[in-house]
Amino acid sequence: METTVVKIGNKEFVLDKQKAEAAFSAKKVINGKETMFFNILPLKYQWAYEHYKTMKANHWEPEDVPMQKDVEQWRDTSGAISEIDRWIIKMAIGYFSAAEGIVGDNILHVTREVVTAPELKLVLGRHAHEENIHADSLVYMISSLGLNPHECEAMFEDVPTIKAKNSLVVNNSRQLRRDIDLTQTENKQELAKNMFLFGQCMEGTQFYGLFGMVLSLYRQNKFPGIGQMFRYTLRDESNHISVFKNLFVDLIEENPDIWTKEFQAELVDLMKEAVRLEKEFIEDCLPVNALGLSASEFTQYIDYIADRRLESVGLQPINPGVKNPLPWLAEMMDIQKEQNFFEGRVTEYQKSSSLEVVDDDEL
Repeated sequence: METTVVKIGNKEFVLDKQKAEAAFSAKKVINGKETMFFNILPLKYQWAYEHYKTMKANHWEPEDVPMQKDVEQWRDTSGAISEIDRWIIKMAIGYFSAAEGIVGDNILHVTREVVTAPELKLVLGRHAHEENIHADSLVYMISSLGLNPHECEAMFEDVPTIKAKNSLVVNNSRQLRRDIDLTQTENKQELAKNMFLFGQCMEGTQFYGLFGMVLSLYRQNKFPGIGQMFRYTLRDESNHISVFKNLFVDLIEENPDIWTKEFQAELVDLMKEAVRLEKEFIEDCLPVNALGLSASEFTQYIDYIADRRLESVGLQPINPGVKNPLPWLAEMMDIQKEQNFFEGRVTEYQKSSSLEVVDDDEL
């Protein structure tokens, strides 16, 4: 047994190196060492800690984004703001009011419950916190514009395409809220499916239709406050997608019995269903084309995004070679590039050395 003896005054402390190394080896995504101690060091999943630091540095508060111009435009009767413009904003608030909470709830009551490495719990806790910030930003939008919150509630209860998207993920999440034996392959596959569904299908693909529409309005100088908050939200989502991708990949690597041909085909079919539901939703968001907004471009964009998500976790694309019809979206997300230091508000208080800008690969 290799030990280190530390002498302090007349006391000796014997540290067992082999025991410590065994504890490190026991760190796993699931079925690892169970402990009541939140002992992050030594880090096994370095990516998780790096993501945590990036997410913390990118912290923002909704109330620091001015909404005066948005309120003026919302009340404008000159015709500069169309009913389609307002409808997109309502659909964005109606959908995300439910979706952000669904994601945060799944993190806390499914994913974070079953992962065993403390650094994974750390980054997932930050992820859930950011979902709270996103939900708070929607409350801020609703109160600023003077919208009826009951109308927003009715949207995610009564608009069929919103309800269908939410049902896809909620049903999966509910199935995992039970005592589950994660030594069994089929149960590990259910957890992997949950990670893929929430990380790559929902946040990674289904969120992007409305992100693109709201930012398209922002690009036209419409609803700048809402657009800015969606830019910050999308920057956060980029990190969330990466967290769940890494979590999924590490889970598969540690449990190769999950990765059967049948299971891979099941995941591709799941993405196909998510894409189908998203395209139907886009048609509801844009029942008619508007200035700078074309439903066909956004549905193609969803095909493009979905294939990138599939390929990022080692799965075959659905539409090989599909092009990105919205290349400007990556440029829109370069938040740091546009910022004037003297005009920046508290939303830009992050250390410039750690401010994370969305990589083009995430768009």
